[in-house]
Amino acid sequence: MEEMYGIKYSRPQVVLLQDTGIGVAETAARTCYDSFSNSENGVIKELEHKLPDASMCDMLNEIEDSALLEDLAWTYFHHSILEHANLSYLVRGTSRGVLQEHARHRIQAISVRSTRYTMSGIINAFVAAQHGGDREFFIDIVESYDMFVTADRDYNRLEIGAMYDKLLFQKQKVDDFYASAVAKSSLPLLEEFNGRPQELYEALQAGKKKRNVGDAFKHIITDNVKVDMVVTFNLRSLKNYFNLRESGAAYFQIRWLAQEMMKVTPKKYLDLIIKQK
Repeated sequence: MEEMYGIKYSRPQVVLLQDTGIGVAETAARTCYDSFSNSENGVIKELEHKLPDASMCDMLNEIEDSALLEDLAWTYFHHSILEHANLSYLVRGTSRGVLQEHARHRIQAISVRSTRYTMSGIINAFVAAQHGGDREFFIDIVESYDMFVTADRDYNRLEIGAMYDKLLFQKQKVDDFYASAVAKSSLPLLEEFNGRPQELYEALQAGKKKRNVGDAFKHIITDNVKVDMVVTFNLRSLKNYFNLRESGAAYFQIRWLAQEMMKVTPKKYLDLIIKQK
């Protein structure tokens, strides 16, 4: 846990899912300069006179050091060759606020947990609260989801209470609220379990989920909500990302994410993009 501005936060978790190695980047650089024979890596020397087979490609992707890449990265600033190395990270528990910051980095592939498809539990809790439960019933259930990056229970219950209030306001404005909130096949459950909110909640959870339920209700959540994502950077873009986001001037939550990503990034990549202190 970390505390910022009087509020406790959880840090994101990061796993490196895959990395393509630096061998292809050196091959690209050697192609530019037609200098395969100068490599300290034997498999790259062989590329002077032959096309690689599958075993050579495996060896290429296992290269740990490249003097040429080091030279190009830090002496000649020929960074385009770094675009041939790619790394993919699984991120768990960053915030929607960080997601907005992430979107400003143009060269990346990013896939994010969708609010369109993953809000049914929240909506089911509200519907059950309207059929025999109350505001506290809703807050207790949603609190168990551990859905915020903030780790202060009182603050999080304020957040959840605000979600309830927004849903209640919308329910009072929309005639077909339950048709938007619950799958058609689950609508009879509202009458069957009326007055029994816990049973209704469990039945709705076990039933068919309303498709795209978040389309009608995503306005109720804030930038404080946790998101999971898989993000892939080429090494040149990762250099830009770390330079900007590991800085003390960066938004503190994306700085934490950059720090966690750096922890799982192999040294052979960091040596090419991060100036050693």
